[in-house]
Amino acid sequence: MIVIVMGVSGSGKSYLAERLAQVTAWPFAEGDDFHSASNKAKMAARTPLTDEDRAPWLASLHAQLMAWHEQNQPGILTCSALKASYRETLAAGIPELRFVWLDPSRAILEQRVAHRPGHYMPAALLDSQLATLEPPTGSERFLRLDGTEPVEQAIATILAWLEEQD
Repeated sequence: MIVIVMGVSGSGKSYLAERLAQVTAWPFAEGDDFHSASNKAKMAARTPLTDEDRAPWLASLHAQLMAWHEQNQPGILTCSALKASYRETLAAGIPELRFVWLDPSRAILEQRVAHRPGHYMPAALLDSQLATLEPPTGSERFLRLDGTEPVEQAIATILAWLEEQD
């Protein structure tokens, strides 16, 4: 099984995915690490990324996912995956891919983003991420969590759901 932990900035993707990787011993890749220097600079300057900016990033993420798939290896990746078209790009050719969508309230997101010193993604871009988000709908490939449950509970829920997906 390959899992993408998705959601807007501040949803808790990295923390949950790192802990899930520790529990499962699956390889973990932080989607933010795949951004180009120019994308990181653009976000740090409070300029939202365009679809054109994101295209090479999504391609590199898909390459990582395909590598796991081709090696018949599980994996966990973090990615905002804001639009349905981005999720389609990521999932292309990978039937075992599943998405865990972290969807906390705006108030929680604002609080979390405000308390991340040194992160290149400023709180000012939260509005653009929320405006871009196309919530996943109608697919067994998605598990929605509110992102505020204790991490151990979230992991137990994810693992039970993945078991059902096999």
